[in-house]
Amino acid sequence: MKEHKEIIEFRYDTQLLLDKYGADDDECDDLVDEIRDHIISTFQGDSLIVAGDTGEDDFGGEKATIKLIVVEDMQRQTDGLHG
Repeated sequence: MKEHKEIIEFRYDTQLLLDKYGADDDECDDLVDEIRDHIISTFQGDSLIVAGDTGEDDFGGEKATIKLIVVEDMQRQTDGLHG
């Protein structure tokens, strides 16, 4: 008998770590709001977390520097597969 497979509507978990060098807390908060608004108006999903950092350990950048990108296939995890 074939096992019923759960299908995930939003398959990919995408994570970006942005670092803003030299920003004060207010500027960092404004950038977080701008990024959150863009994501909400552009993409669909069922969960969103946007957090900010003033990036004092960063190498620089005009708006923010992407420090890390992670994309995970949640369907593979649900199916018990790895990698």
